[in-house]
Amino acid sequence: MKRAIPVLVLTAVGLVPLWRYEPSTQPASTTEAAAPAPAASSSGSSALVVEGSVVNTEKGPVQVEVTFEGDRIASVRMLQQPNHPQTTAAVPKLIEETLQAQGADIDTVSGATITSGGYKESLQAALDEQEASASAATTSEVVAGPTVNTEKGPVQVEVTFEGDRIASVRMLQQPNHPQTTAAVPKLIEETLQAQGADIDTVSGATITSDGYRESLQAALDARGA
Repeated sequence: MKRAIPVLVLTAVGLVPLWRYEPSTQPASTTEAAAPAPAASSSGSSALVVEGSVVNTEKGPVQVEVTFEGDRIASVRMLQQPNHPQTTAAVPKLIEETLQAQGADIDTVSGATITSGGYKESLQAALDEQEASASAATTSEVVAGPTVNTEKGPVQVEVTFEGDRIASVRMLQQPNHPQTTAAVPKLIEETLQAQGADIDTVSGATITSDGYRESLQAALDARGA
């Protein structure tokens, strides 16, 4: 029993340093905030991360990084910001307002006007890029209407759809006639404005107008518009 006592003491002493030097698992903090998570959805959505432009201000460069979930701003992170007390205090407020407004229409933080201006400019650039990416991702579909034989000659249109929207109209066939040449741009312009075939006849080009509408309506019907 006397020999066992030192062994137990040494064992207990040896455990002390191990307990005292247990590594910390707490992560470092970053200048970032996220919007409150929406209710869980079974469909899910992929996130898109977009960097705003670098805005050089009197205080230093400002750049934001925005994470989108669908069309929603999920979080904002500062990639660059001036090393200044006012900026450090202003950034969390700017991010919080961005998440609430879901856009760049936010107030300037008092005492950090320059940083606020740079933040909003970089943020707006990121929003514009996300919008452009969303537009580019829209599926385009090209539908040719049938050829309509008129007294002046054949008329045929080709319609490009982006989603449910008529994005453009092109003439595949048209009479070689001055009135037709003058009328076609007007017919196309009215089509884009009306987003359909309910358009007026162009004066002096009644036959071409009728053939245009007939070919256009057939293209819309084929598309199911």
